Amino acid sequence: MKTRIPNRILALAALFFLLGVSGTVMASEGASTAIDLGQILPIWSALPFVGILLSIALFPLFAPVFWHHNFGKISLVWSLIFAVPFLWAYSGAGLYSILHVYLIDYIPFIILLGGLFTVSGGIYLRGTLAGTPAVNTVMLLIGTFLASLIGTTGASMLLIRPIIRANKSRKNKMHVIIFFIFLVSNIGGSLTPLGDPPLFLGFLHGVPFFWTLNLFPLMGFASVILLALLFTIDTFLYRKEGSPKLDPQSREKLKIEGAHNFLFLGGIVGAVLLSGLWQAGEFSLFGIKMAWQDIARDLLIILFGLLSLKTTSKQIHQDNEFSWFPIKEVAILFFGIFMTIIPALAMLKAGEHGALAGLVAVVEDPWHFFWASGGLSSFLDNAPTYLTFFNLSLGRLGLTEPQAAEILRGVVQSDLGQQFILELKAVSAGAVFMGANSYIGNAPNFMVRSIAEENKIQMPSFFGYMIWSVGILIPIFILVTLVFFR
Repeated sequence: MKTRIPNRILALAALFFLLGVSGTVMASEGASTAIDLGQILPIWSALPFVGILLSIALFPLFAPVFWHHNFGKISLVWSLIFAVPFLWAYSGAGLYSILHVYLIDYIPFIILLGGLFTVSGGIYLRGTLAGTPAVNTVMLLIGTFLASLIGTTGASMLLIRPIIRANKSRKNKMHVIIFFIFLVSNIGGSLTPLGDPPLFLGFLHGVPFFWTLNLFPLMGFASVILLALLFTIDTFLYRKEGSPKLDPQSREKLKIEGAHNFLFLGGIVGAVLLSGLWQAGEFSLFGIKMAWQDIARDLLIILFGLLSLKTTSKQIHQDNEFSWFPIKEVAILFFGIFMTIIPALAMLKAGEHGALAGLVAVVEDPWHFFWASGGLSSFLDNAPTYLTFFNLSLGRLGLTEPQAAEILRGVVQSDLGQQFILELKAVSAGAVFMGANSYIGNAPNFMVRSIAEENKIQMPSFFGYMIWSVGILIPIFILVTLVFFR
């Protein structure tokens, strides 16, 4: 059962590729530019996306056994519900959109996630690490800053297993994983373009590499509050458990095994950075413009992952309780998410000319940018959301990307420039911070949840998690708004 599901999904992907070269419905650049789908797609075309989100939210809650055995089929069904009429209605332009989202977004997304998952699975922190409130808080503090150096995905995959092992004997540990998602998987990635995809996209559009350090006051403000809340909640629950102590005879000195994988982890980060700095030209595949530097990045990531598997002992993987199920689950579910999200992203990209024009039209003040970019990034891909509001700010202020870059470097100083800086801070913080609002808000969220559940930690449902995020994060984001954007 488990092997048939991904095979069917791969077969469906292969079908789209065959259609691309069939000659009857050819997805060419001309077909993609002849119709701007974002301007003509109705709002209800996003219903399959809503459907797959509700499936992810409700099936594990009301039919967990059915979901566990059939989530791949459900993902495939929602994909077909969208894809079949979409291809029927828009033929070449529709096929181009599907091929584009898989070639440019989905495949690199899975390669990066899979590479980081594989390499981090080869790093094992051996020794006795007690999950006390102080230890948990310090580990999440380290992870928060590490996220900006190796990305939220890299930091999450590196630290989630040590956090789980440290709290293995604790009765109450779900809250630690939730705060881990808040901090390490999201907010911590706001200080460099390596931290989170939208900031890297900004870097590619002229935002100086170190400009994002200007987000430190916002990141520090939110992180300090969250770390203080974690310590308070964890201390209460720890004492309620009787403050369990480790047996002194069971203590083992901490040491890192598989440390050579840090080189591969650094190689993956370097490959991502290289793809943004090196311009090696383009080629066309099924009418989709592909960049050679992106191909090189993906091949390097695959290489580092294979080298990690080859050079890491089986014992480390066994001690890490490493399995492929979490990455398989993410790949299968996000196959459907990436398919059904196509109309939502197209309408968002169309801005004032699409079905979401009403939302775009009301975005004027910095706090509007913070909540609009953040609210959409809670459920949609935060990279195109960031770019949409980045361009909206430029258009409102009459700036070009080169002019914006000069403002951000401090070459040009004006009231207009200060307004743009404030709006860009709002867009950046919203896109990164509010990815923590739902399991699908950022790539590592779902992966962390899957690894935690694989280790017998009862995580909240989709909506259960949002009760935590709304109850804890939204008040903090309101404070961020009042302090920094009003």
